[in-house]
Amino acid sequence: MKIGKILTLAALVPLGIGFIYLGRALFVGTVTIQKLLTENKQLKQSLSHLTSEEKIGYAKVVQQGRKDGRLWTTLRFVETARDDKLKKILEKEYTIEGDIIHFDALIVKFGPQMVMDKNARALYLWRRVYGEKDKPEDGFAIEEAGAESARYADLFKLLPVKERALFWENIWQLATDPERLKAYDISAVYGSAVYTRLRPGLVYVFKINPMGQLSPEVVPEL
Repeated sequence: MKIGKILTLAALVPLGIGFIYLGRALFVGTVTIQKLLTENKQLKQSLSHLTSEEKIGYAKVVQQGRKDGRLWTTLRFVETARDDKLKKILEKEYTIEGDIIHFDALIVKFGPQMVMDKNARALYLWRRVYGEKDKPEDGFAIEEAGAESARYADLFKLLPVKERALFWENIWQLATDPERLKAYDISAVYGSAVYTRLRPGLVYVFKINPMGQLSPEVVPEL
């Protein structure tokens, strides 16, 4: 009987060790946002390729008129590529009551600690669009919150898929908690929104300055 027990335990020991090492491998292999932001050199290198931008999109009126005594505006919003202002990477249409329209962006700043060459960088994410009579939280989404931005897809393509997803999930959360990543030298410019009265026949080009402030430049539609 004792010999049988000893043999059984001896057979289980390797399995136990296997589970221990398997568990350890799973734990070590888990990437946390802390590990990603502090240890991943590919991420820091990707952030180093962020460049200063001046124009980050535009909007124009597709249709504007009254229905049942209320003014409605259908607008087309276009987000342009970082390296080619004529290339469209996002295009959507929205119908909103009124003619004063708000455009809301999230400006994320990366301090020297997060960048390979120790020079601060920033990226820009479009959040939502809404009318003067609407609450911001009831606005229409422009980019999908939590998802990878097409504007920066080429910069982060070397990161594994799971790490990219983790990065963007945490970056988008800065919209509601601007200082959640402050310990890693990452901050958000809160309330980066601009509003303007839209008129047919004009194009509203959105420009951004180094301080993260948005402003529309109005030019005639060609």
